[in-house]
Amino acid sequence: MSQRKRSRGLGPSQGGDGDEDFNLSPTPSHSQLQRNLERRSQDQINQKASELVQFLLVKDQKKIPIKRIDILKKVIGDYRDVYSEIVNRAGRTLQQVFGLQLVEIDTKHHVYILTSDLPRAEGENLHRDNQTAKLGLLIVILSFIFMKGNSAKDGAVWEFLRRLRVQPGERHEVFGDVKKLVTEEFVRQKYLEITPIPLTDPPEFKYQWGLRAAKETSKKDVLRFVAQIQKKDPTFWTSQYNEAEATP
Repeated sequence: MSQRKRSRGLGPSQGGDGDEDFNLSPTPSHSQLQRNLERRSQDQINQKASELVQFLLVKDQKKIPIKRIDILKKVIGDYRDVYSEIVNRAGRTLQQVFGLQLVEIDTKHHVYILTSDLPRAEGENLHRDNQTAKLGLLIVILSFIFMKGNSAKDGAVWEFLRRLRVQPGERHEVFGDVKKLVTEEFVRQKYLEITPIPLTDPPEFKYQWGLRAAKETSKKDVLRFVAQIQKKDPTFWTSQYNEAEATP
């Protein structure tokens, strides 16, 4: 494999790529960044880093280049005074958990891609990318269900996905018909089980792990995934930790 270009940070724009419309302040000094960090709780920063990880995974599933301006507008938002720390934490999670690197491929317009540290067999890339796209979304849903006590209402699931810019009523650029993927394909493959909740009007449904999910992953693995993203020890979630440890 050829040596990859070294990953570059998401520093403020030096040219006219549209970032100026977002009114970014100059890069803060180390001392200024520390003061900014002191004004934010660690939970707030970790949550933003988690959102950025999930945004990047979803956005780049089919190797669609990621524009820095989209990251700033759609994820960083009002946290731009500490965005370098958010990006650094997200980058560490991508590397440690997924074996991925955030690499800048266009220094003028600040366009990025995620590259894998894992070798791939030639001719299988498209198939694997497609499967990665679906499995990336699936692991996020399974994690959400487990952390909610092994069952989550459909409204809660879709509200969570909306925060990741995955809208059930809109055709997604990567997943296509997201609602069909989740409620039909994942269910047919036995990754998810969706059952109606009695005596609800309008009808509500609960989402749970399907039989295939229980065979192909574990609650311990899912909790470890969540802990890596949130930068916490798995024991932080006492109930989920005890359940994961007790589950074969």
